[in-house]
Amino acid sequence: DDVANDQRKVIYQQRTEILGSEDLGDAVRGMFADAVGGAFDAHAPQQGMPQDWDLVGLAEALQRDFGVTLQPADWLAEQPEIEHAALRERVVQAAVAAYATKVERVGAPVMRHVERDVVLRTLDQHWRDHLAAMDYLRQGIHLRGYAQKDYRYEYKREAFELFTAMLERVKFDAASVLARIEVRTQEQV
Repeated sequence: DDVANDQRKVIYQQRTEILGSEDLGDAVRGMFADAVGGAFDAHAPQQGMPQDWDLVGLAEALQRDFGVTLQPADWLAEQPEIEHAALRERVVQAAVAAYATKVERVGAPVMRHVERDVVLRTLDQHWRDHLAAMDYLRQGIHLRGYAQKDYRYEYKREAFELFTAMLERVKFDAASVLARIEVRTQEQV
């Protein structure tokens, strides 16, 4: 099965990179920026008008999911002419800066170890879930033939969508856990 093999190769490559690297700081910052950017896009779609954006909901989501207290509605009130991309970048940069402050407070060597562990565990869990979803898809894909659709094409398309969604969940969940986790020193314990 070519689709499953391609997906296995991607996951194997990512897992090997994680295991072979001591410093995932850049990758984690990228995951964090993507996850916060995704939350921003969900609450403030680019096609929508600024008055239709749910910036209060965005602030609540950022607090709930990433432990970051931001007030993008106030930023928009201060600068009503600000464009979507600029406001998005400001929110992402503020959230990444809050995470960087946490890394400094805890200590970079400790956080690098925690990041590695959290990313590996998240990737492994979502990969197992993805394999189960692919098995479920494989069992029912032949029914597409009854609908006059090429089941092979449908399988590849849906497998790609499942894989892309899994990678997005890995980014979001890893970033969320890392943002909310509290690392205690031996003295604090």
